[in-house]
Amino acid sequence: MMPCYCGSELSFEQCCKLIIQGDINAKTPEQLMRSRYSAYATKQVDYIFNTYAKDSKANQSVEDIKHWAEQTVWLKLNIVNTDNIEKHQYEFFINNDSLPVVEFFALYIHDKKFHKMSEKSRFTLENNQWRYLDGDVAEHQVLTTPKRNEACICQSNIKFKSCCALKL
Repeated sequence: MMPCYCGSELSFEQCCKLIIQGDINAKTPEQLMRSRYSAYATKQVDYIFNTYAKDSKANQSVEDIKHWAEQTVWLKLNIVNTDNIEKHQYEFFINNDSLPVVEFFALYIHDKKFHKMSEKSRFTLENNQWRYLDGDVAEHQVLTTPKRNEACICQSNIKFKSCCALKL
């Protein structure tokens, strides 16, 4: 079984695929973030569009999402922090002062260049389902391509030539 794109220890079939297909709903903003990342990696553009909050959908289009997804190879997602959510008897409550935030960084290939993007994403509940509202990009940079025998950029502990270089 293939490991999930989101970096969890589960297989894709046991993790994000269930959420993307609509078999289960994301229980937390972090689960939604991970499933959206996996949807980008697998080019599930309708899911990505449908998981935007109502107020954010007006600024998006399925065609733009599809275009971006087709041109991008996703390498790694790393969740840095989750804020403003308290767990109490399996229910999640939003801190009234601010929306839930998931801070992450992602590594990807676009136009044959390696990129790193860091973002603090905000989420909201709509009809009892988590939705991506918006995010503040903290960092977006083009990374130097490693030499063949250097450690891979995705931190896999494999030489670059045997890992992400194969995805170029």
